[in-house]
Amino acid sequence: TMKFMKYAIFFYTAVGIEPYTKASSPRKSSVWANILFWTNVINLSVIEMGELLYLGVAFSNGKLIDAVTVMSYIGFVIVGMSKMFFIWWKKPDLSDMVAELERIYPQGRAQEKEYRLESYLRSSSRISVTYALLYSVLIWTFNLFSIMQFLVYELWLKIRVVGQTLPYLMYFPWNWEGNWSYYVLLFCQNLAGHTSASGQISTDLLLCAVATQVVMHFDHLARVIESHDLSGSWAEDSRFLVDTVRYHQRILRLTDVLNDIFGIPLLLNFMVSTFVICFVGFQMTVGVPPDVMIKLFLFLFSSLCQVYLICHYGQLIADASSGLAIAAYKQNWNHADVRYRRALVFLIARAQKTGHLKATVFMNITRATMTDLLQISYKFFALLRTMYIK
Repeated sequence: TMKFMKYAIFFYTAVGIEPYTKASSPRKSSVWANILFWTNVINLSVIEMGELLYLGVAFSNGKLIDAVTVMSYIGFVIVGMSKMFFIWWKKPDLSDMVAELERIYPQGRAQEKEYRLESYLRSSSRISVTYALLYSVLIWTFNLFSIMQFLVYELWLKIRVVGQTLPYLMYFPWNWEGNWSYYVLLFCQNLAGHTSASGQISTDLLLCAVATQVVMHFDHLARVIESHDLSGSWAEDSRFLVDTVRYHQRILRLTDVLNDIFGIPLLLNFMVSTFVICFVGFQMTVGVPPDVMIKLFLFLFSSLCQVYLICHYGQLIADASSGLAIAAYKQNWNHADVRYRRALVFLIARAQKTGHLKATVFMNITRATMTDLLQISYKFFALLRTMYIK
């Protein structure tokens, strides 16, 4: 299980969170981890408050573009903060889920080969590294953008005066330009960006790691059912059916726990991402310099990738879950006892009730969800454009 989750744990450690504890090695959270976590949370909350105040000022002054820009930052922080807090709050449930994953994890080389563990691990690692790199590039492009403008335009090319600028729009009750508070604010904003991005990366990677293992177990069970040679003896075949149903129930319970832990953060993620995609797209159409356009494109692309990643794993779970019904039907049941055939109908009927990754009860997540979200984003984008033109 740790092999799947190592990338998520790395980013959780960066913000001071221990997402779960193991029964084999129970330990209290370190003092330094708690200090790091609350420092990150307090700093992020202060920056968020400053952005909200700026939003109020921008609206009162009729600055629509500034308001839309700061709303995309606020959305990014809301998603990061919610994901961090829900994992912190659901730690006992997450610990139980990880314990259950460890109990059904393939043991030894023979079982690993039977489950095709390496294939799932390679796929999960490749997606995790690519996604983590993309989001890291995004946040540090935003964090260091003002510094790079100063170094390139003012110090190197000497084509214009950039001066002291901060990466994110915020309201300040004092003038920070030209004094030491600029450097403190620059550090705090960079730390807040890092915290929000790490909160999102870590939770998304944890979701992917657990979802991959759920899919692996569904696929393995489907292969076992399809390839099993029935003896024709009710006593022997019924034992196989009982073991199959028990294994299926364990996987379904894991899916329920997964939805219970991630449901609300995913719903918030989809709601906020709808607006963030709309806001960033709007900024790209109002005539920004080429360097800012690159930054905005990276933000838009990363937001779309995040939503697609979640939808992709939702689709994999749905496909793997419904695949059990097909596998059971393909089994060589025509030589089985009539009682076995009757019992198999119930297994097929249950497997046809597709298991889904859910954003609470409101949304079953599949790739079709991505289409729905983009349609809603476009409607808001068209509304914003109409308001701006008028």
